Amino acid sequence: MTRMTSHHDPSRVLRRRVALPAAILACLAAAALVTASAPAKPTATSGTTGLQQDLDALVSAGAPGAILFVRNGNRTQQLTAGLSDLAHGTPIAARDHFKIASLTKTYTATVVLQLVGEGKLSLDDSVQRRLPGVVPNGSKITIRQLLNHTSGLADFESDPRYLKPYLAGNFAHYWSPRQLVRMGVSHKPLFAPGAGWSYSNTNYVVAQLIVERATGNTLGTELQGRIFRPLHLGQTTYPTRPGLPSPYVHGYRLFGELPLIDVTGLSPSLAPGSGAIISTVRDVADFYRALLAGRLLEPEQLKAMKTTVSERTGRSAISGPGYGLGIGHSGLSRPSVAVNVSCAGWGHSGEVAGYDVSTAFSGNGRRQAVLMINQDASTLAKAAPPLYYQLLDKAYCGT
Repeated sequence: MTRMTSHHDPSRVLRRRVALPAAILACLAAAALVTASAPAKPTATSGTTGLQQDLDALVSAGAPGAILFVRNGNRTQQLTAGLSDLAHGTPIAARDHFKIASLTKTYTATVVLQLVGEGKLSLDDSVQRRLPGVVPNGSKITIRQLLNHTSGLADFESDPRYLKPYLAGNFAHYWSPRQLVRMGVSHKPLFAPGAGWSYSNTNYVVAQLIVERATGNTLGTELQGRIFRPLHLGQTTYPTRPGLPSPYVHGYRLFGELPLIDVTGLSPSLAPGSGAIISTVRDVADFYRALLAGRLLEPEQLKAMKTTVSERTGRSAISGPGYGLGIGHSGLSRPSVAVNVSCAGWGHSGEVAGYDVSTAFSGNGRRQAVLMINQDASTLAKAAPPLYYQLLDKAYCGT
């Protein structure tokens, strides 16, 4: 699936290039677990495949490390390049854990749709009905509009208060889901419910609160019981505190003129139901394969998930690119073809400080590509992003 455009890049945590004051830069350097130098260029071996060469080129262009998972039917490739820990020179491994960022939205939407299938919620329920008094004008916003980003709610990530603790060096600062929602709804809505489209993490944290009110459990408990355990996703977790299970990939980001900063320790409360899950490339692929094969949702709910709206107008997208309920659909762009209709894929992309993940899956989940780098793509050197997106395209569509 092609990269989602800049107005809705998933989980844009600390992604903006800003001129930071020297005092803040000093705090960031002190707070970071490691201040690392740029990774060494990899050395290709005689047995390197075309995809491996492309992955090596991505690292040579500036990505600290990368993991690529490709599966077609029962044939699987897991390729790696670069380092998971720059300070210690640790090679990255396909089994390493990483933050999947906004891919989390697909998991959260799946839980909501399971509750719809059980009759505990309806996609046409208003936010006010399910979460009284939390969202202004909530009586006009439906659960469906939260999940397909047509609610008009502003993104809490655009609020200057959101980044302030982390830019001051407090990487462990905790935002509660309700605090994030209050931050988002303190801003004027972008448009009337259903009258447009805009990617907003606020939508999915509101959806998280609705799940928790409807079930009496935390979202993490529901994810574990409904998705992680039944699918045997033993390497997938929903954290509430900083840190990743071992072995894990360290995440890096550029701040101003500083060298790469290790931002692995940032609090997962930055984006809970919208971007907090930790996983591996294989577990991610296994989840989406099961989802698209109909193992997690009844046909009616899976059809609703795959009913897309235009990311320009918010209106029904009969064909072409569009966003459904926690999942997107698009033709993949190739070097010689702007939109390759024959190579359309489902999936989601995600960016959180230190990690960038992009995916593409066929409609039945049999053909898959998952690509992860341990630096948010928006801060990569200019030569790297085109290689990143072309590699995902090539891995999914074939040469």
